[in-house]
Amino acid sequence: MVEMKATRFGYGEGLVALGEKNPNVVVIGLDITSSTTVNMFKEKFPERFFSFGIAEQNGMAAAAGLALAGKIPFICTYGVFASGRCWDQIRTTVCYNECNVKIVGGHGGISVGPDGATHQALEEIAIMRVLPGMSVIVPCDVIETRKATIASAGIPGPVYIRFGREPVPVITDEKTPFVFGKANIMKKGKDVTIIACGAMVYEAIVAAQELEKENVSAEVINLHTIKPIDKEAIVKSAKKTGRVVTVEEHQITGGLGGAVAEVLSENHPVPLKRVGVLDRFGESGQPEELMKEFNCTSGDVYKAVKKILKK
Repeated sequence: MVEMKATRFGYGEGLVALGEKNPNVVVIGLDITSSTTVNMFKEKFPERFFSFGIAEQNGMAAAAGLALAGKIPFICTYGVFASGRCWDQIRTTVCYNECNVKIVGGHGGISVGPDGATHQALEEIAIMRVLPGMSVIVPCDVIETRKATIASAGIPGPVYIRFGREPVPVITDEKTPFVFGKANIMKKGKDVTIIACGAMVYEAIVAAQELEKENVSAEVINLHTIKPIDKEAIVKSAKKTGRVVTVEEHQITGGLGGAVAEVLSENHPVPLKRVGVLDRFGESGQPEELMKEFNCTSGDVYKAVKKILKK
């Protein structure tokens, strides 16, 4: 049995670890604390936790002020609110001033389930990666999320981290390397490259295992850092396999698929197929139902590979 645990708990654990080591780490809560697991930090370091309720824009401006005062603020809410409601403050107050603010978005993707379209973050990777100076990280499981949270405190400037709500398979361990800006090869292959992020890394691995039964050797890359993107790893794998499939729980426009397409078109053009949400809003439903409805399963990855192999 594969262990299942939501990536959001890795964020809470990472915050506590940071709080124990660095007194300059502070946390801003935006109404939602237990759902995003920042309550872990709040309970242990109440004097370094600030609640701004549903005043997201004010919280983001305050985070910038704390950063300029020498603190390392982490500010967290659902991804649609963190990226959308505060975009002007993030652009002009945080990024333009190169503030050392760590923005964390929960409820990433459609696997959130019953909360529906208004709470399902499907565009925020694109929204955040276009901002000058903003780094973007999408961890694949709870362990990698904890590592990413801890690592982000040492990354200069603004950082966006995305995590999900529902339990997902734990596919890394404490020894698995996490290096900011460097992709991880989860499975080596020679016939096709599958590049994924977040919970879709597991789906990519399952698809690769099914393809192996048909003598198709798929290389699976965990591209946890969307920006700065690991151009070297992408191009090296594309040169070896000659075909690339990208996989994300996000709009295929502007997200991981768009970022990889940019790299390949400028450095080594090859046939490319993007798997993800196809220009539509989310819906309310059970996570497994929505993953099927929005073509975000291992079966969809498998089908995409089979199609691209014909090119």
